[in-house]
Amino acid sequence: MNTSARPLLLCSLAASGLLMLSACGKHDASNDTPAPASTAPATPTPMTPAPATTPAPSSTAVTPAMPTSTAPAPASTTASSAPVNADAFAVSKVVVGDAVTAAHTVSQAKDTITATQKAIYASVETNGRTDGATLSARWSYDEGKGQLVSAISQSIATTGPAVTTFKIQNPNAWPAGKYKVEIALDGKPVSTRAFEVKSSS
Repeated sequence: MNTSARPLLLCSLAASGLLMLSACGKHDASNDTPAPASTAPATPTPMTPAPATTPAPSSTAVTPAMPTSTAPAPASTTASSAPVNADAFAVSKVVVGDAVTAAHTVSQAKDTITATQKAIYASVETNGRTDGATLSARWSYDEGKGQLVSAISQSIATTGPAVTTFKIQNPNAWPAGKYKVEIALDGKPVSTRAFEVKSSS
């Protein structure tokens, strides 16, 4: 009798509101001896409150971006920062001598020319292309006040390397001393070559 009275007591306690109704319905009849039920409401197990989480500095914190090597560099003042036009017309070489080849280029560069040479030449080598550039040669005698001997200009149109030869001549012997020829491109000096005339005696 005591064994059957215990389940009835549990159901009657549940009807009085001390236990939840679902507890009677979920009773397992297969248990040999039901565990004694407490008629007092279950006391909640006190929980230790978790410490408040304080955000700690970490590597994931957002920091101001620092400049890197990929940042644009200040504009450079070197010529390499600007595109180079390979077709730009320019003077590349000036040679002075007293004789020319069949192609009208100076056959041998000379710094000293004898006074009896009738003609003196200056070959101007250029690169690039132009539809009409002006090359000029200004010959001067540097002794004293620098007397002008000759000023010659020539227009040139070319699509590649070219040679323009300037010539001065004197039916008499050249005065001994120091001379120079100044080459200009479209009025702007680009090269100067000095030479000396010596008496043949």
